[in-house]
Amino acid sequence: MSVLSDFSTANLPGKLITRIDHVALVVRNIDEALGFYRDVLGMQPSGIKTLPAEGVRIAFLPSGGPGGSEIELVEPLDPTTGVAQFLEKRGEGLHHICLETPDIDAALAYLQARGARVIDSTPRQAAEGRAIFLHPKGTHGVLLELVERA
Repeated sequence: MSVLSDFSTANLPGKLITRIDHVALVVRNIDEALGFYRDVLGMQPSGIKTLPAEGVRIAFLPSGGPGGSEIELVEPLDPTTGVAQFLEKRGEGLHHICLETPDIDAALAYLQARGARVIDSTPRQAAEGRAIFLHPKGTHGVLLELVERA
């Protein structure tokens, strides 16, 4: 049985994952990327934020109406960050998939108790709320983020 499918048996309310929150794409330049996503696909950014602590600039492109998922464009601003290193090694494209959870602390404890390869030992502050990351080596090759929206 997978780690995520057994969540309902945990001593926690609700589900571990409630929806796909966003798909994050790493780009060299957000303004250039918006030339496609905004100007060609018609996806209007709901906001563009700079997160100095993470060394990135992020543009949010909502899809699916209220409660829908987003595409998140991530531009590294600091060449020493993990995102910048990812971009240099792999080029532009899929960086991670973010899944929403109602309780990040309970989700973290649940995943750690089951031996999941969690990158964060405590939730970090993300653009959307509090988050943790799961290592791609434990998720069949995809960097996963779990977020509890603020």
